[in-house]
Amino acid sequence: MVAAPVWGKLISAVGALFARVRPVDRWYVEAHQFRIDTANGIGRPTPEGAHRDGVDFVAVILVGRRHIRGGETRVFDAGGSAGVRFTMQEPWSMLLMDDARVIHETTPIQPDTEQGVRDTLVLTYRAGGFQAPA
Repeated sequence: MVAAPVWGKLISAVGALFARVRPVDRWYVEAHQFRIDTANGIGRPTPEGAHRDGVDFVAVILVGRRHIRGGETRVFDAGGSAGVRFTMQEPWSMLLMDDARVIHETTPIQPDTEQGVRDTLVLTYRAGGFQAPA
């Protein structure tokens, strides 16, 4: 995946968007591929609930979803109750977040007619270095 020409373009393009909000010399980027399935009846995209990722910016990209209900994304102002709720349906839908300003979560998924999956790519951008291991 890293060798694919589109990979570098994606990382750079998203980083350039975030740099328009907060200019930095260099982003430290982590990529996380998540497949949540309904093999056990319910899949939990964010078992920890509403959270921050501890970085500067986050991009959540929907790769695809098949045979599921649920998976509503919720993004709330970190300092209050204002927020938005929506369900990412189309592949390549992308949510961009300032991690210091919001908390976010995705509701559980359930199969609609057969076992289902929800695939996402989460990119985190942090200035000044990678997060220290827990």
